[in-house]
Amino acid sequence: MAAVTLRGFGWRHAGRKRWAVRDLDLRVEHGERVLLLGPSGAGKSTLLAALAGLLPEDTGEQEGTVEIDGLDPSKARERVGIVFQDPESQLVMARSGDDVAFGLENRGVPAEEIWPRVDEALRRVGFPYDRDRPTAALSGGEQQRLALAGVLALRPGLLLLDEPTANLDPTGAALVRNAVARTRDADTTLILVEHRVAESLPLVDRVVVLEPGGGVRADGTPEAVFAAHGDALAAEGVWVPGRPIPPRRATAPAGDVLLAAEGLGLPPRLGAVDLAVRGGEALAVLGPNGAGKSTLALLLGGLLKPGTGQVTATAELAGGDVRTPPHRWRAPALARRIGSVFQDPEHQFVTSTVFDELALGPRRTGRPEPEVRSTVDALLERLRLSALAAANPYTLSGGEARRLSVATALATAPRLLICDEPTFGQDRRTWLELVDLFADLRDAGHGVVTVTHDAEFVAALADRQVLLERR
Repeated sequence: MAAVTLRGFGWRHAGRKRWAVRDLDLRVEHGERVLLLGPSGAGKSTLLAALAGLLPEDTGEQEGTVEIDGLDPSKARERVGIVFQDPESQLVMARSGDDVAFGLENRGVPAEEIWPRVDEALRRVGFPYDRDRPTAALSGGEQQRLALAGVLALRPGLLLLDEPTANLDPTGAALVRNAVARTRDADTTLILVEHRVAESLPLVDRVVVLEPGGGVRADGTPEAVFAAHGDALAAEGVWVPGRPIPPRRATAPAGDVLLAAEGLGLPPRLGAVDLAVRGGEALAVLGPNGAGKSTLALLLGGLLKPGTGQVTATAELAGGDVRTPPHRWRAPALARRIGSVFQDPEHQFVTSTVFDELALGPRRTGRPEPEVRSTVDALLERLRLSALAAANPYTLSGGEARRLSVATALATAPRLLICDEPTFGQDRRTWLELVDLFADLRDAGHGVVTVTHDAEFVAALADRQVLLERR
């Protein structure tokens, strides 16, 4: 087990005026299991990175101290295991079994112990394939389970988990929680960041709530923290159990078809799919990890060429390109008509500031600069990103990066919006604001397609659901 001590800790990313986290005093004893909460942007992911020794001096400014068993985190890395919000950034090998074995080999684990530990870790997280499965063929949720297996195989004294179930289907999320629960028997200290609070409470014995701007807002047992601060925390964006979400029902019937898929597929990632996307409708695409949901989103968005079948846009969406499939539209035309939000926000960032990221699409579609600035300013305010306009997109928190990716898709005012896990990393307040944003778009006649495992989001917004089965 490993103990954690922070004294007056603060971190500010290079080029940022605002501190990601500041004035933090915290002690986590050996074997404690802590759920770390706070609104989006409160510094939860930054704190985990600091504990893992992943904040180099040349990437920002630090105040105070961080210690793992009395050591600087850079000297205690062998005691710490971390699973990031983006699992793809953690995978390094071409085959799944080799990826789990990679850390063990680097730690000098005897050869005869490596593969039994690899197999045990894969079994614990419910990985659905054998060791030879290519990592490039895994869905986002499957990558998440593999990344966790790689960390669990190391048997760390301190386990840091940043949204470990965010991209998992309900079955996969339950398997991961069971795997994390069993680390208690291994005498592992746990610090968990997770927005699925109700499901996570059986894993922890302590809740720490970070205060945006600095310090700790609340600290204690889950029962004590939520009893004393539940209403205030929910109002400020923390996911507090037992607070129902009001649905946003459509104000009018769905409109005409904008996009139709017939026998659409891309073997082996997606089988034949038939569906229609309508204006004025919020369509939710559901299904287990590995069913091809993200692939379907890319095909509908004109970002992949179909392997089988076809995507047909009606005149209402395609204009003069009605006879041309979306994947062959010119980039400016595609951006004006269909906005896409990828599962991994960083995959669509190409500029060095949040403002320029939002301005890129409108500029490419030929809008005058005053209109561009007006559009960007409105989106920054609507999605609570105004204070980050000059920030590098790659320094944003997971929740902030997701909102930026949604904003970039909206910047060209597309008639159809296709989002892959749009609520990932959101606190309760920004989650509700995204629901309202998508509902307003739908009620204004836009089509909204969301690929998601977020059951609450589906219940609050979706007018219709499509279920994909795993092949």
